[in-house]
Amino acid sequence: IVDDFNAAGLKAFGPTKAAAELEWSKDFAKEIMVKYDVPTAAYGTFSDFEEAKAYIEEKGAPIVVKADGLALGKGVVVAETVEQAIEAAHEMLLDNKFGDSGARVVIEEFLDGEEFSLFAFVNGDKFYIIPTAQDHNRAYDGDKGPNTGGMGAYAPVPHLSQSVVDTAVDTIVKPVLEGMIKEGRPYTGVLYAGLILTADGPKVIEFNSRFGDPETQIILPRLTSDFAQNITDILEGKEPAITWTDKGVTLGVVVASNGYPLAYEKGVKLPAKTEGDIITYYAGAKFAENGQDLLSNGGRVYMLVTTADTVKDGQNIIYNELDKQNTEGLFYRNDIGSKANK
Repeated sequence: IVDDFNAAGLKAFGPTKAAAELEWSKDFAKEIMVKYDVPTAAYGTFSDFEEAKAYIEEKGAPIVVKADGLALGKGVVVAETVEQAIEAAHEMLLDNKFGDSGARVVIEEFLDGEEFSLFAFVNGDKFYIIPTAQDHNRAYDGDKGPNTGGMGAYAPVPHLSQSVVDTAVDTIVKPVLEGMIKEGRPYTGVLYAGLILTADGPKVIEFNSRFGDPETQIILPRLTSDFAQNITDILEGKEPAITWTDKGVTLGVVVASNGYPLAYEKGVKLPAKTEGDIITYYAGAKFAENGQDLLSNGGRVYMLVTTADTVKDGQNIIYNELDKQNTEGLFYRNDIGSKANK
């Protein structure tokens, strides 16, 4: 859509299709990272199942298998055994689990460490870092179960030092943006870097060419300046007056349909919208025939978000509210933000 807007002489804050390949092809993103010395996991890309299988058997487990293209956040398998990795590659390459998106797979070494998200508003070589966030991708408590689109998040990450952020900016954000310019694909828009803090420093797990979900819902409430004006200034090459609240932490918990991210139920009556200090963001929902009740109509159904002095305070507010709600037919994680309490 950005290409079409640009062709029509209209302003759009987002990447062109060529620049957005950082997200829609994991293999392309890997090539950029290798070419411009950006720290990331060792990998191989395959379209032939037997070659992928041989690579997995050579490298061993744990190992990560990713669909090359877009798969709604579900195209990543962190395999704990060789057999599980081979099965994932088989499903993508031979069973067409993700269609064309899985026609190629990227197989990566498993990186051990704590994950976090780093965002930036970008226009070419100019960028403005957004407060850090931590998403929770696995379906169940303790980071167990299959990958999802995200089951909750909080921002900023209080136990992440500024020096780690500075290192990520210098070794990841800057070289990637400079590399994209050299490739003739200058980047504009929000850049999301999914990172992991390893013993060797921050490394890239993936890039998204947009805000994340659920990170957007816990980052934007912290913005105290005029979002539209900030974006306009960035597009016009002006220095934007971006300001963020310094109050505590913003935390959100996603409520999903039973069975998500696999086959899930629909038509479950949802609780009423919250008031006061808790924001309700509806997603996979629709109105009932009476035009009054809301029913579940997707995997991730709604999200409760609040801002509090500490992560623990935010957890208490959200989980106390969820305890009061009728969530029959739905589920949520009970440990969103708990890594910050250790």
